[in-house]
Amino acid sequence: MKEKKYNNTKLAISVAKSVLSFILLLCFVHFGFSLKLVNFLKPFIPNNYILLLIYSFGILLGFIIIFFPIDFYSGYKLEHKYNLSNQSVIVWLKENLKGFILSLILGTPVLLMFYFIMVNYTDIWWMLFAIILFFFSVILAIVLPVFILPLFYKVTPIEDEELKEDIKKIASKSGFKITNVYKFDMSKNTKRANAALTGLGKSKRIILGDTLLESCTKSEIVSIVAHELGHYKHKHIILNIIMGTLSSFLTLFIISVLYKNSLKWFGFENLTDIAAFPLLALWGTLIGLIQTPFMNYLSRKFEYQADSYVLEILKESSSFISALKKLSKQNLSDDNPNPFVEWYFYSHPSNIKRINAIKYCEEKLKIHSKPASSAEAVT
Repeated sequence: MKEKKYNNTKLAISVAKSVLSFILLLCFVHFGFSLKLVNFLKPFIPNNYILLLIYSFGILLGFIIIFFPIDFYSGYKLEHKYNLSNQSVIVWLKENLKGFILSLILGTPVLLMFYFIMVNYTDIWWMLFAIILFFFSVILAIVLPVFILPLFYKVTPIEDEELKEDIKKIASKSGFKITNVYKFDMSKNTKRANAALTGLGKSKRIILGDTLLESCTKSEIVSIVAHELGHYKHKHIILNIIMGTLSSFLTLFIISVLYKNSLKWFGFENLTDIAAFPLLALWGTLIGLIQTPFMNYLSRKFEYQADSYVLEILKESSSFISALKKLSKQNLSDDNPNPFVEWYFYSHPSNIKRINAIKYCEEKLKIHSKPASSAEAVT
């Protein structure tokens, strides 16, 4: 089955890359290459803030070069092999370069702020940095649909007035105020289809991939939007920010303790030694291994809640089940993954479990599924 083979290949590459990254970073510190790089740069760069930026950029560039063959195979060759990508090599390189530049623009002030806090508030750096990350995540959520998404896609209002009105009606029922519904040219990169509810406050938007508009019926699209509105109704965006913040506080506190106690293992004395900073990433990776299944469990729970909201607002499930099956086929999803793989790696439940849960919920609510037009679904 090509879906299972594709997903297993992607997962194997991702795991292998993560393990190799950890080993390379550990060797980089353990064998003294990190300290040698800092000592090499210091005579030319007396300012520690600039030194940190150059040092970090050098490591990042090194990892990009090392993993380029793997990233090219996974992100380009494999996608074309399974007929999922619309990108040429040039477009693939261009999109990745844009992502890299954006990462530098967003990451540089965060890195400088981290170093400032580490130097001036050594004992409580983890707490102050967690607060900074909270505000950063909120700002990022606000600007994402307005400023960042348009850097990668052309975002325009959808042209189908009937569909727009249907979506506005269910949005109004959900308490989600919108003036327009947007589409983005997802097809320039991929044959996959998707929709999302993004932004906070006045930047909240419903966005639909053009591939979704082309492959699904109006009633199916309305049901997908209803699912996204379920995330809003259950305050999942806010809850994700809160949980992410709490997780940051806990994670950074644990990292701070482990980092401080492990400095001498690698011959470092000071917490602010730039050459020791890769240890923070190493400890963060190990803690992330423990956190991943729990965060994914909560994410899957949110998905089930959003699915049940579709029934609550549309009073029927046939359109949504049809959409799930269609998107699964179009996105080449594994409908029935290995139970452990799903528990540990999947942020969304498998399609089989989602559909079974929807049917169970439908029976529980004594709602009888029947085909419905998009107009019937929102009245």
